[in-house]
Amino acid sequence: MTAVSAAALLMTACGPEEDGAGSAASPSGSTAGPTASSTGTPAPATPSGGTGASAKPAGKPASVAPGSSSTTAAPTVKACQGKSLKSFLYQADVRPEGTGIGAVIAEFTNMSAAACSVQGHPTVAGAPNGSPDKGRPLTVTPTGTASKVLLAPGGKAWVKVTFVQVQGEGDGYCVSGADPVTYPTLVVALPSGGAHQLALDDGALAECDDKATVTAVTATKPS
Repeated sequence: MTAVSAAALLMTACGPEEDGAGSAASPSGSTAGPTASSTGTPAPATPSGGTGASAKPAGKPASVAPGSSSTTAAPTVKACQGKSLKSFLYQADVRPEGTGIGAVIAEFTNMSAAACSVQGHPTVAGAPNGSPDKGRPLTVTPTGTASKVLLAPGGKAWVKVTFVQVQGEGDGYCVSGADPVTYPTLVVALPSGGAHQLALDDGALAECDDKATVTAVTATKPS
């Protein structure tokens, strides 16, 4: 046997060397298992019950500035009482075609020293002056979502009432054939804010069919 053949036989018999940790080196082409980085910094341990992010203390409910309104009412705020709300009625800018008033807006202002909330669709009735209990209820078609509205002291909320419009000149007429009805006042009763008898400064309220479309109380002034 030559010296070269003997050396080759010796290398084949020895096989792969073990590394310093005593484990065999991975054969060529095999997939190595996951290994810990020798240079990375270990991640800090997450406290029990945590999510890995810094926990923030629970904050207090957002306050509402005086004179403002919000639809994110805190659950601890009580409903507005009728005596704490100042109400006002005026013609709407957007009204159905016709010769009557057509649509009005009822505005409510929180006159108390504490925040309170209003919510829902009001009932509506036409009534003679000074006699809200003798009103003639109108059949209401509610529109809009009845979200809770938070009123800070001085804050405002609104409701829009749209009537079936009177047509023609003079006393007018109703498309349905019914006779138009005129009321000096309108009684708007909030679900938890009392009944408010309101009158326009510039005319009586005329309507047809004893029907009205009424929005939910809203923090956004309607047109």
